[in-house]
Amino acid sequence: MSSVALYVIVFISGASVLAVEILGTRILGPFYGVSLFLWSALITVTLAALSVGYAIGGRWADRGPRFSRLAWMMTGAGLWLFLVPWIRRPLLELLEPVGLRAAVLFAATLLFFPPLMLLGMVSPYAIRLKALRLDEVGRTAGSIYAISTVASVVAALATGFLLIPNVGVVRLTMWIGLFLLVGAGVAWATDRASGVQRLVALLLIVAGGVVAAALPVGRADPERGLLAVEQSPYAEIRVVEVEDTRILFIDGGGHTIVDRLTGETLFPYAVVMDLLENFYDERGDMLLVGLGGGSIARSFAMRGWSIDAVEIDPVVVRFAYDYFRLEPWHATVHTMDARHHLLTHDKSYDLIVLDAFGSSAIPFHLVTQEAFGLVASRLNSDGVLALNVESHGWRTQLVRSLAATLRQHFAHVRAMPLSEPPTTFGNLVLLASQRELEFDEDRLERALDYISDPYMHWAVLQRNHAWDNRFEPQWQQARVLTDDLNPVDVWSENLNLEARRVLHGDENWNRLGW
Repeated sequence: MSSVALYVIVFISGASVLAVEILGTRILGPFYGVSLFLWSALITVTLAALSVGYAIGGRWADRGPRFSRLAWMMTGAGLWLFLVPWIRRPLLELLEPVGLRAAVLFAATLLFFPPLMLLGMVSPYAIRLKALRLDEVGRTAGSIYAISTVASVVAALATGFLLIPNVGVVRLTMWIGLFLLVGAGVAWATDRASGVQRLVALLLIVAGGVVAAALPVGRADPERGLLAVEQSPYAEIRVVEVEDTRILFIDGGGHTIVDRLTGETLFPYAVVMDLLENFYDERGDMLLVGLGGGSIARSFAMRGWSIDAVEIDPVVVRFAYDYFRLEPWHATVHTMDARHHLLTHDKSYDLIVLDAFGSSAIPFHLVTQEAFGLVASRLNSDGVLALNVESHGWRTQLVRSLAATLRQHFAHVRAMPLSEPPTTFGNLVLLASQRELEFDEDRLERALDYISDPYMHWAVLQRNHAWDNRFEPQWQQARVLTDDLNPVDVWSENLNLEARRVLHGDENWNRLGW
């Protein structure tokens, strides 16, 4: 009986380790963005905590192994996880001044190191409990680590594929804490514990179950302006209303901003994209990579373009239809990875818009020489590629490298900046084509013609400002990005920090639950 109980405890511990590591991306992602740095921090903290736990657990086991000590390890880890949803926000606010990279590492350490260290103590302690003779140590260690690893595999699959999208991050964190308390209860029951100890263990389990069951899943709260919140397989998605503005947030970063009453986009880069029509005498076929709320798709479809849109996240697609006035006739939407779509579909387009880069996160596999080669192969001979990217200035290393990479396949590259002065943070649209990127400026609208229409007046000013400031990026000495070597995650760190600083200082962002 004690062997079965021990294996149950080891299984619970191993499953919890991987579940906590994966959950960390959703606990910290909405605040910091899910970046290379966040994953690196979580993996570092997990391995460091387990290493310390192995060392302490092994030494503690040699002082007289008892199931009651295993129970305390599981109890401590479980109770700490119950605290995480409550201490997360004040801790993140406290770490705000130290910078993005340090804040991510400190936050991951303070939130997850203690429970992971306690869980790391379980396996060596369990080996000492199980191995009664020296000639059993190897077999016992192999069995314990096999059970723990199998549990981790099951937990990794279940957490990412099933639990996060359907249970929610906060509740799942509490459930794991409860799961660990149950493991502690098994240890108490196996040990020769006193009646008082067993009663305390039972009360902890019952109390944990009540809290976990009663805790509300993150739900919409229209009265506060939170219209929808959902954990997708890829990110946390929220739809927020602030006064007359409706915003789509993905992992805490704004991806679509529209007027709540009219549905018109309020993102300057989205209205600047309308300039692309001036390169054509007739409407044609367009591929939009990154649907977001569908503002660009709606705008071009309503002027007669035939649009295919590629969006990897099904929740984003659903929210575009439900909250941002996207209609089925606006675009044929393919829910898949953009590069896979380019590989498996051979249709050619007059215009391709890459708008998959938001929250200062750049999918590295979409900005390489190989990826741009695929894009070029799907453009007609006089087609145009437009790439929206955030940059801290007009002539940054990121902009120059993107231009250098585009020049491997396109004869002409131009940049249209949206923000002033040239050193400030903001959007920038890169254009690439085999033809000259010029058009008759008589096609440009005049803002004065729309003086009685405030929205159109603003939109025309945005377009003309971007066009008037167009320039050719200095690409000659810049790094060409490839699938093999691509440091855009590192370069975008400062962009992410700047974007998050603006967001975190917004009282509405704080009011709506981050």
